[in-house]
Amino acid sequence: MTGTEPAFPGDAGHEATPGRGARGSGPSGSAASGESAASSGSAASGGAVGQDADDAAAFLSAAALTAFRLNGQLLEVAEELARPAGLTAAWWQVLGAVLAEPLPVAGIARVMGMTRQGVQRIADLLVERGLAEYRPNPAHRRAKLLQPTRAGHDAIALINPGHRRFAERLVARLGEAEARECLRALRRLSAALDDLSS
Repeated sequence: MTGTEPAFPGDAGHEATPGRGARGSGPSGSAASGESAASSGSAASGGAVGQDADDAAAFLSAAALTAFRLNGQLLEVAEELARPAGLTAAWWQVLGAVLAEPLPVAGIARVMGMTRQGVQRIADLLVERGLAEYRPNPAHRRAKLLQPTRAGHDAIALINPGHRRFAERLVARLGEAEARECLRALRRLSAALDDLSS
């Protein structure tokens, strides 16, 4: 999800990303399960090398399962927030990527972690519905830039109040310090995966 305000005061350049704060579930619960599995695997292996490998494997499994669950929770919240504006979560995601500046489809896909084909399909739908438009790209004649129209900006403006209210509830549920640490941890994990993939 993409809003027009930073996630926290002083965190300019990063959009807020609300999620569903479920009691007794979420990242902490999944991580605990992963740690328990790691301990069981380590005891069975009986060796320092095996223990390290089991711990690493359990971490990756727990991290992946937690990320899948979190993604589903965020998409569910995004759909609810975007519905009053006549958008879907995916439309909001693509429009949000070009609020600050126009981008080519490939650039949107890279920023949002989406496939180029998926972004192209949504961009064409947004243009068809008058929520966005293509403009010439001085750097690449064939890769046109996507930018929101006034109607697109108005649609995002309809989402912002609900987005802000949900974000405030989520931060209140976590506490500001823990919310910041959650965000830092997610960014560190994403950066580490980028490093390993490059």
